[in-house]
Amino acid sequence: MNKLSERRALLGRALAFGALGALTGCDYDHPHHPDLADRALRAMSSWNDRVQAALFDPATLAPTYRPDQITRPPRFNAYYDLDQVRVVDGASWKLDLFGAVAEKRPWRLTELRAAPQENQITRLICVEGWRVIGQWGGVPLHWFLRRIGADLRARYVSVRCADGYYSSIDMASALHPQTILALDFLGRPLTPPFGFPVRLRIPTKLGFKNPKSLVALGVTNVDPGGYWEDQGYNWFSGS
Repeated sequence: MNKLSERRALLGRALAFGALGALTGCDYDHPHHPDLADRALRAMSSWNDRVQAALFDPATLAPTYRPDQITRPPRFNAYYDLDQVRVVDGASWKLDLFGAVAEKRPWRLTELRAAPQENQITRLICVEGWRVIGQWGGVPLHWFLRRIGADLRARYVSVRCADGYYSSIDMASALHPQTILALDFLGRPLTPPFGFPVRLRIPTKLGFKNPKSLVALGVTNVDPGGYWEDQGYNWFSGS
């Protein structure tokens, strides 16, 4: 980690602890304000999101690793068990597009395979604390957004998944050079547990911001939220 990154990390931790400390004076059991704790925590989360966004540098890359550092066997993660994985038919699959994009026709898997591809060996960090290193390959999201005529001045890129999961990221993170529409994992096409046929892979964010089995992608200025974000997780969630 370089000195600039260290300063950003230190500042981010200091600001987060400062916001948490400010809550210690709150009376959560006030009889006239039963939702005070919820509102206070949501305000802190929103504040943290703004701090993380301000600290985010779209030109700074996440660390990359050697092939011998890849975690084996890979670790499955989802909000359901492995036997509940949704199996998607790749032949009929399509990626629907919506929102502020010029070209809204759906994309097929063969079209994504024919698009420019990039590979990376990066680390996925789970909000629960564990981390794994994997090899990913796919279409750079910045290329795809420009190809479909997305409004790059919009604030959010939103995705929906085959299993009902949904999430969103800021435009700066969407345009980051390491953010990809992943098609391959460990040198082979994605399998259903790891997001077949395509997942969002964004190594600058926590694992739950890397949704699997995408079926729709959109660009918007209206906050689209997310499955976990709507339950109180930090929306920005940089790793």
